[in-house]
Amino acid sequence: MRSGSTEDVTGELLTAILDLAGDLDIRSLLERFVAVSTSLTGARFGAINIVDEHGASTTFVQSGVDERTVAALGHPPHATGVLGQIPDTGVLRLDDLTQHPAFGGLPPGHPPMGSFLGAAVRVRGERYGTLYLSQKPGGFVAEDESIVLALAAAAAVAVENAELYAIERRREQWLNAGQQITTMLLEGTDEEEVLEHIATTARQIDGADTCALVLPGRGGELVMEIVTGPDQAQLLGLDLTDDPRVTSALEDGTGQITSSLAAADDVHPLLAQYGPALFAPMRASGQGVGVLVLLRRLGAPPFNPIDLTLSRTFASQAALAFVLAEGRRVQGQTVLHDERTRIARDLHDLAIQQLFAAGLQLEAARADATIPLPPKLDGVIDSVIGHVDSGIRQIRVIVRTLDDPGAAVSLVQRVRAELELAQSALGFPPSLSITLDGDPIDVDGADRDPERAIDELVAPGRANNVVAVVREGLSNVARHARSGSVSVRVAVTSPPPHGAITVEVEDDGVGVPPAPSRASGTRNLQARALQSGGTFVILRPPSGRGALLRWTAPLD
Repeated sequence: MRSGSTEDVTGELLTAILDLAGDLDIRSLLERFVAVSTSLTGARFGAINIVDEHGASTTFVQSGVDERTVAALGHPPHATGVLGQIPDTGVLRLDDLTQHPAFGGLPPGHPPMGSFLGAAVRVRGERYGTLYLSQKPGGFVAEDESIVLALAAAAAVAVENAELYAIERRREQWLNAGQQITTMLLEGTDEEEVLEHIATTARQIDGADTCALVLPGRGGELVMEIVTGPDQAQLLGLDLTDDPRVTSALEDGTGQITSSLAAADDVHPLLAQYGPALFAPMRASGQGVGVLVLLRRLGAPPFNPIDLTLSRTFASQAALAFVLAEGRRVQGQTVLHDERTRIARDLHDLAIQQLFAAGLQLEAARADATIPLPPKLDGVIDSVIGHVDSGIRQIRVIVRTLDDPGAAVSLVQRVRAELELAQSALGFPPSLSITLDGDPIDVDGADRDPERAIDELVAPGRANNVVAVVREGLSNVARHARSGSVSVRVAVTSPPPHGAITVEVEDDGVGVPPAPSRASGTRNLQARALQSGGTFVILRPPSGRGALLRWTAPLD
């Protein structure tokens, strides 16, 4: 015990206990605890060590050893040797640490340690950490034990309060994050942007090094679709269909935490570089939508059940928001379909019937022998009747198109429509070039023969793929490229023997990112190419500026 009256020490002890109780920051609290423990006992060195279930240190706060020496030692001590002999209750007091039977030596460069006092800090009945004190001149005495036990009890209460405070703060952060996601979806924010926001937010709040969203693919495979963190390029697109932690979280909805993926069985080699991991199910209405995966580096503090509970609540909120957004989209499609049906019915029942009646009247007037018509007027009436018949045919095409969008509309016109729709998102009109066997087609002209020739060559399913590729390519440019111009080129080469269709979308924007942050769009294009027996690449254009998307598939 340091010099001073009992009253002075007692007063300092009470002051220290009150100071500990008022500190709600865990790191600051631990530093204060170590500092007051060394001060009140007169120890030269002090530390609190928090270890994982394997005895490896996860948090180490010390005083008395300079930073250069700490750096040279490399890593905090593990709970082995003499340190492993400290009891859960009471203290371990030694006159000379090196004389204990469990002493295994000190690391090279470690300051000498003689007198020693160790005590456990217990929170909610479990050992939270262990206090080490050493090098008190003359050795530790019974009064030091009393001081340390009182401080440890006060620190335990303070740690519990600080943890509860931290949990409430994180709960509020998760709640705010869930509300923000709902707002983004209801405002019509792009789905991939929302997914990336979910991953980024979860990573920040839970202190993870990497966060990924594992989502079901078309074939039922479970893929890391969205990844944020330093290993994004490695993990993006990783298939985890066979990972038992992912499938369990998706199917039973409970999720799990793992102390170390590096020590786990049945783990993908790319995940074996991580330590603690958390798998939180994204579920809505009892159905799995995906899995939120949080990863920390080896040696990082493990996730705890509270982390899983809060992350699971957030993941469920995100999943529910997506279900609601999907419901709104389906509802909008239903309203759109009903409106199209009404317009088609009105066109058929009103416009066509009126045109048909007008045509009959003109036919009757021309056929009435009692009303001779000049040859010139007869020719005009004949021309008008032709226009009426043409108008009726066109309206019937429109009616069929409204009932089945894409039907009876040429591929050329469908591609033109995609460019017109993309103009508002791009902020400028994209250019369009379509060729058939190397000959350009006038996409704005009245000659429909080349359009019909293309439709005869390109099967309906392949035409749908072409439209989807153009739409996704323009969407990617609008979202990511920050370009001032974009050109769309469609080239059709007819058989024999190697008929094919090629779609190119070229922009002058920021170019191809070295580690793309999103994969859904390009993955869809790749999937469409594979399904069609074709290819898909994103290249640097010959101009050296922007990016060139090229999608090719055979005609048959």
